[in-house]
Amino acid sequence: MSALHESNLSSLPLLHRGKVRDLYAVDAQHLLIVQTDRLSAFDVILDDPIPGKGAVLTAVSNFWFDKLQHIIPNHLSGIAPESAVKGEADIAQVKDRAFVTKKLTPLPIEAIVRGYLVGSGWKDYQKTGTICGLALPQGLREAEKLPEPLFTPSTKAAVGDHDENISYEQAVVLLGREMAEKVRDATLALYVAAADYALTKGIIIADTKFEFGTDAAGRLYLIDEALTPDSSRFWPADEYQVGSNPPSFDKQFVRDWLESSGWNKQAPAPRIPADVLAKTAAKYREAQRRLLGA
Repeated sequence: MSALHESNLSSLPLLHRGKVRDLYAVDAQHLLIVQTDRLSAFDVILDDPIPGKGAVLTAVSNFWFDKLQHIIPNHLSGIAPESAVKGEADIAQVKDRAFVTKKLTPLPIEAIVRGYLVGSGWKDYQKTGTICGLALPQGLREAEKLPEPLFTPSTKAAVGDHDENISYEQAVVLLGREMAEKVRDATLALYVAAADYALTKGIIIADTKFEFGTDAAGRLYLIDEALTPDSSRFWPADEYQVGSNPPSFDKQFVRDWLESSGWNKQAPAPRIPADVLAKTAAKYREAQRRLLGA
């Protein structure tokens, strides 16, 4: 399977290249977002793409956007990506890996929700007994389900910079109290609904992140991607046990390899072995198969 590290559409003007997504202008009201096969780990874009990853992210996001639209509207426009570009080369680059979205104003935070004690949250808890300043009961173990899901926002860093966890009150300063409450409530509602469904498919969603935007009237929308293996930590429910970090259907496999390599987490990242890329691609496809039945 060939991989798309970077899109180069000739029929639309390029606006921005993110860690994974390339944004193009369709018209004054719409954007085209191409989900490439690039992989970002520790906020560094890797030179080696994951074949087919963009198509998985697109299919999984479309599934969740549809399933969760009763909770909050999303940025999808309903316009077919292939109709927004011209020429066979451009059509091939957007097929199965792009959205045409409403043009909205992104909020300046990432809305992270944690349902289990793992990753940076586990490290934080071991040091302070808290996650992002939120107090937790004593004696919790790694990968243990939290008493209730936690909303732990972060800054939204530019490419090459690192996101930083912030408190809820800092989010209030950035967004205003009313919008911060809306984002928090939407984040928790989306997570609970998705986690309950995923569990019926044998997947635990340990944590995930959402991004939100607003229209000219100030209405809140879910944007970017939703509950993908890139933005979430997916665990196989049948292999889960408290006290250890389960194997996951996401980019944690690559992250673990990078951590074991001795890399200092500064660009450039080391080249990823072909077998690690192949196993990661298989994990993404397995997450899609379980969640979507396809």
